[in-house]
Amino acid sequence: MGSDVLLTVLKGVPMTLLLTGASLGIGIVGGLPFVAARTSKRPLLRMVSRSLIEILRGIPPLVWLFIIYFGLGNSLPQIEPLQAAIIGFGLISCAYMAEIYRGGLAAVHHGQWEAARALGMSTSSIVRKIIAPQVLRISVPATATYGIGLFKDSSVAFTIGVTEVLYWANEQSRSTSDAIKPFLAAAVVYIVMSVVCAALARSVDQRLQRRVAR
Repeated sequence: MGSDVLLTVLKGVPMTLLLTGASLGIGIVGGLPFVAARTSKRPLLRMVSRSLIEILRGIPPLVWLFIIYFGLGNSLPQIEPLQAAIIGFGLISCAYMAEIYRGGLAAVHHGQWEAARALGMSTSSIVRKIIAPQVLRISVPATATYGIGLFKDSSVAFTIGVTEVLYWANEQSRSTSDAIKPFLAAAVVYIVMSVVCAALARSVDQRLQRRVAR
């Protein structure tokens, strides 16, 4: 594997990280109203939220990118490939993060709500001081796992012209006699970065465990 091949593939790393980070960030924030509606006491709100989550998760990311870029792109000519990819993966992330949050909420014993209300705490105080820290701690491993999966899934964005890792691997493969080397280089990049992300997630999880345990 030549250094020139690896260097070419590495050119896509910043774009891959930007796409992954922006999409996950949208999901982390956007998942909150989704889970609020998903756990609402109003049946209609729960049904609408659940339906949206299932639709967002049920359609493959590549199909969403084509719908947004080629569909909305006809109505909004100024939309760029990166913008379309962030919108697509961001919406999908909202659905997945909502389910991760819901799992975190379900893991918190209901008795904690009752005990806090018995002490006269308001709902906002209960959520902020008691429930949210525990949900955050519980959600970190699942969020990290999803984030790593999102990092790898972002490779499909090259199909609409996003210049991420696989885009440059594909470009390099067209200009070399050994077309497999660029894709092997891309595989190495994905493996190394996934391992690094997993290690960072474990570190964050351990710190949160110590803080919550205090």
